[in-house]
Amino acid sequence: MNSVAVYCGSATGDNPAFAEAARQLGAELARRGIRLVYGGGNVGLMGIVADAVLAAGGEVAGVIPHQLADLEMAHAGLTVLERVDTMAQRKTRMEELADGFLALPGGIGTLEELTEVLTLQQLGHITGPVGLINAEGYWDPFVALLENFADNGFIQRRFVDALIVEPTPAAALDAFAGWVPLGSKWDNA
Repeated sequence: MNSVAVYCGSATGDNPAFAEAARQLGAELARRGIRLVYGGGNVGLMGIVADAVLAAGGEVAGVIPHQLADLEMAHAGLTVLERVDTMAQRKTRMEELADGFLALPGGIGTLEELTEVLTLQQLGHITGPVGLINAEGYWDPFVALLENFADNGFIQRRFVDALIVEPTPAAALDAFAGWVPLGSKWDNA
């Protein structure tokens, strides 16, 4: 695995464990020689994870829409910063640059990015792993919702079971190492 897209909040949230998870993830990515691909911001958990990668000597590729960059939210010290026109282009470019996908705690934007890659995984367009850094059980309600989808026949159980849910970045990245692509929802249905 050469690069991991990380989706996370542009705020830090109320629990200090979220910022600590972002710092740990950044350090762990750099230690393993995995490039961070993220939204290019210098605020919230986004800024924390990028700063941690850079502080540990790793590489960071940011993708940010002009609108946000113009509001001085672009991180100035990245290895690479690409500017795009729209949020949709940002997501597409991040998906193109990444081999795997992780979500730290975040809000609606994080959830939207995460559900897009989960959808693309089911369609077979993304073949890499998708995981959650479940700091302090943050993602437990989301996992329960996915379980409900599977219990009611709206998602195949194998996609729920394949979602990597770990409390620490190191454990999530360890699980990424053994990843086997699932195929599309039409394969082995």
